[in-house]
Formats: sequence, C-alpha cells, structure tokens
Amino acid sequence: MYTHRYKQRSRRAVLAAATAALLVPAVAACGSEQADAGAAAGRSSAGSATAGTTERSLTGIRWNVDSVTAGGTTHRATSDAYMILTEDGGVEGSYGCNSFRGETAPEGDRVRLEGLRSTAVACDGPGREFDHALLDAFTGDSPRAEVKDGRLVLTSEDGATVRFSEGGEDTPLHGTKWKITSPDTAGRAHLTFDEEEGTVSGSLGCNKVNAEATVRDGHITVGTPTTTRMVCEDSLMKAEKHLLRFFDTTLDYRVDHRSMTLTSENGGSVNAFAAA
Repeated sequence: MYTHRYKQRSRRAVLAAATAALLVPAVAACGSEQADAGAAAGRSSAGSATAGTTERSLTGIRWNVDSVTAGGTTHRATSDAYMILTEDGGVEGSYGCNSFRGETAPEGDRVRLEGLRSTAVACDGPGREFDHALLDAFTGDSPRAEVKDGRLVLTSEDGATVRFSEGGEDTPLHGTKWKITSPDTAGRAHLTFDEEEGTVSGSLGCNKVNAEATVRDGHITVGTPTTTRMVCEDSLMKAEKHLLRFFDTTLDYRVDHRSMTLTSENGGSVNAFAAA
C-alpha cells in the first residue's frame, strides 16, 4: 500500500460533486490509504444556494450525483457517488469507488473546498469511465449552485454541469433496474426483481435471462435460469459465465442507497447500481 501526493494546480476548480475523482485519477492502488489531494481551489454550493429568489441550506443533506455534462455529452452516474456538506464546515462523500473528506469555506452562495483527501483504491469498469468524465468536466472556475424541487445543479463557467438529487431512503430491491457494475459487462448486464411474479429477469451482458426469485430475511433464493443462446465476444461470455453462478442458489443481498451487492454462499459477489 502507498499514498499519492498531488501538487495543487493553478486555477483548477474542484467541484464538490466531483470530489476525489478530480483529486485521485484512476491509478492502481490497494487498500484504503489516504491520498493527500492538496488544497482545492474550486467553489461549489455552500451553506445555502439560490433557486429563483428562495435560499435553501445545503448542509446536512446527502446529495446523490446523477450525471455530469461536458462538451455536449452527458455521462450518467454508474455508481453511488454523493456528497454531504456538514454543519461544522466539512465536506464528505464518495464518487462511487473511493471516499473523500475535506473542509469548506463559504463565499456567499458558493464555497471553496480545501484540503480534500481521498482513499486511493483502483476503480475498474463503468465506474472508472464516470470518474474520468467528472475529472474532465470540472477544470474551470467558479461553479454556481441552483436548487429546485429537491435537485441541485452545479455549473462551471465553461458550461459543464453536475446534477444531484436529494438523497433519501434506500432504492427498493423490487422494480428497480439494477445495472451490473462488477463483473464488467460494458454496461450491458442488468437485473430486475419482480415481487408480484416472484422472478428475476434481465440481461447477462450477451443473453437474456429469467428465473424464479424468492426474497426473505435478507436472502434471495434464485432458481434455475432460462437464457437465450447467443454467442458474443469472449470478454462478455466470461462475465456471463460468472453471473450464471449466482443462479440456482441462495444469495445474501444488501442495498445501500443506490448500490446493491449480491453475495453467494462461497463468498463471490456481484455489484450493481440503480439505473436512472
């Protein structure tokens, strides 16, 4: 394990939503050693933000990152990225893979983020791509904040935006389209649990799948899968073979806001994210 130190870049605005993604690029690292990201010269919404003529406090709220838009392209969140501005002048959260924390210095309806520190765990798959989108989007100055109907938008001077929704309860297991983030299927695999039908259906990345699924006391008993018989590229077929091991067995499951983890009896796991 090791830590990385980064020199502060002049005029580099670090948006709270982007947080550690801007500070720790996707590099190989292990464990959860802290990476000193240096002082962040960026600004974002602070203790309050203006939506029309109404001011609203942003502190103490979990703001889930929904998307980042830059250069005319919108990148949807592929992991449970979020930020929380604390009442004591701090900021903490996650960009999906790594967590972060730092300090805030209010400047009217903006805030300067300082001393941001993040873990330095390597990120793979769609989550890494989203991190890069955040990294590329917020290199300008003076992002401004607008809040409306439980949504927060931070916009930089060059027009790049990060959109948030106000966090609440965990996403329901049933009726949600869970996009598989690990193993990596290039964003093609997804599962949906139907409580009324007692089934799970979706895609394994190449082939469609359907099986019985009974949920009880934090466990999911999944029946024998029925699949189509298409043949795809080797990487997808390998991931699909891995996913098929999570059928015809009993799984533990855990939902944390917009993320879900399925764990098999032998300790293998599948990670998923609630699709927008």
